[in-house]
This record gives sequence, structure tokens and C-alpha cells, in this order.
Amino acid sequence: MANIQEIKSAFEKELSTCQTLAQLQDLKVKYMGKSGELTSLLKGIKDLPAEERPTFGAKVNELRNIFEEKLNYKSAAMKAAELQRRINEEKVDISLCEMQPWGALHPVTLAKNEICSLLISMGFEVLEGPEIETDYYNFQSLNIPYDHPARDMQDTFYLADGILLRTQTSAMQSRHMEVKKPPIKMVCPGKVYRSDSDASHSPVFHQIEGLVVDKNVTLCDLKGTLEYIASHLFGKDTKVRFRPSFFPFTEPSVEVDLTCCNCGGKGCSLCKGTGWIEVLGAGMVNPKVLENCGIDSSEYNGYAFGMGIDRIAMIKYGIPDIRLIFENDQRFLKQFGK
Repeated sequence: MANIQEIKSAFEKELSTCQTLAQLQDLKVKYMGKSGELTSLLKGIKDLPAEERPTFGAKVNELRNIFEEKLNYKSAAMKAAELQRRINEEKVDISLCEMQPWGALHPVTLAKNEICSLLISMGFEVLEGPEIETDYYNFQSLNIPYDHPARDMQDTFYLADGILLRTQTSAMQSRHMEVKKPPIKMVCPGKVYRSDSDASHSPVFHQIEGLVVDKNVTLCDLKGTLEYIASHLFGKDTKVRFRPSFFPFTEPSVEVDLTCCNCGGKGCSLCKGTGWIEVLGAGMVNPKVLENCGIDSSEYNGYAFGMGIDRIAMIKYGIPDIRLIFENDQRFLKQFGK
């Protein structure tokens, strides 16, 4: 019993001098480890008279519990003091943090969203089609024969026999007409690919092409639709001009010019002094295209139009070179963040 009291006094004296968690751990090992003081006491029980062993063992276990409690209490106190020290010393000055710049939609995305929202308000359905297309849907169904210049290898990216990167989103019009019968009112925005690259052309660019098929559709309906679109995109005073043209999938076909949004038709560097800017192509759907898709051309007709979203963005935002759209230059893109 005298040994128990001596060990208890020595433990409490050493505990009072511990300043770190490591010292507490060393103290625990010294008194409660496999070779510690309490373990040695328990090993000596066999040398005691039988009647004294239960009482002695109980005293040693009681001392072990006291040591455990005091070690845990001091350990918790040390951890709390360390946490408080870190709170006091490791302050963060939030005034030094710089605000991260806000992201922004790309100018092409801005133009596409505006056009799609406008067309949706006019009752058009927005559809998407595959960028890897078959020769049939990209050319044949649209009345573009095998000897047409658009099939030239220098204009089209061919991936395999009969498989290519679509040159126009009109391919989705044929796909849609095959599964849905008139009335049809749809647009298809997306990427298209052509082997061309300079300040005004890119090998990958964005188009949005519209199609309306119903009974008794006229060229006046087409012009009214385009005038409505132009007035909302470029201003209510914007005028639309049709010029005769040719496209295999429309007949008659027209090139569509708008009065210059920069000078209002007076003539400037943007419109090259003409007062007009060519924006899109359009026309009445060729009856052969309708028949290819299983629609009776004697009962139904329609109109189609297609515009380059990149070109619309360039006109709206005064972008002089189409290559700026694809270079991901932060100095260019951040202008559209407001």
C-alpha cells in the first residue's frame, strides 16, 4: 500500500510539469504501459498473502482509473488552449482577398440564345441534330446531287464513305420531316464544318436554320417572318431586301440583306458604303425536298431560311474578325461580361 501512495504522489508531481501532449503520452506510458509502474504492482500480487490480494488489486485498478481521468482532463485542457492560441494568432484578413471575376456567356452563345428565344416566341420548335451526318441527309435529301460543287473535298470534311461532318444544319430538317407531318415550324441551331479559313470564314462555325411547312405558305410569309426577326435583333427601323439567288433545296431562292445597323443605311465601313449587309439565305422549299421526305408537294409547301450565328454576333457586337470568336483570348471575351 505504501508503494501505491508513492507512485500516486510521483505521478501527480510529474503531471504538473507536463507542458505538451507528447509529454503526457510519455507519462502515460511510464505509469500505465506494459512495463509501467502500475503493471509492475499487479505483477507483484502473487507475492502477497491470499487474503490481501483482492484488496491490493482493487487499489491498483482504482489508481489506474484516477490516472486515466487526470490524463484525459489535462489533455483536453491542452487541446483547448492550443485551439484558442491558433484562433488568436492565425487570423485571416478578408480585406486582402480579391474578388474573382464573374464569368460571361460567349458572344456566339448570347446571339444564339437571343435568336432562339425570339423564334420560340413565334411558335418555332428548337431541335438539335448530329454533327456527324450521313451523305443522304446532308446532301441527297436536300436535292444536292453527287456532281454539285458543295460536295467537293475542299469544301466538305469527309470521315468515311457516306459519312461526313455536316456542312449545314438543314440536315435536321429532312430528319424531322420524315417523322413529323405538316404543319411543321422548327429551327435547328448548331455547329457546322467547312474547309475554309480566313478573316470572315472559319472551318467550324454556327448556323441556325428554320423551316415552315404548311398549306398555302407564300414568299410574303417568309419576308414577314424575316422582317420581324430583323426588327427585334437590330432595331425596329431595320429594312429587309430580297435578291434573287440559287440554292438546290429552295425554289425560288433569295439572298437576304438588312440595312446596316451601324449607319442606318447611309453607308459606312461596315457595309462598305452600300448601306446594306448580307445576312442570310432563304427561299421556298423545293418540292423535290418535300417529296424526298414523304410530304405531298401538291398539298403542302413551305419556306426555309438559314443564318450564321457567328455573323449575327459579329454585326451586333462589332467584331471585325471571325477568328477572335474562337481564339479564347480573355481580353476579347471579358468585354461581354457586363
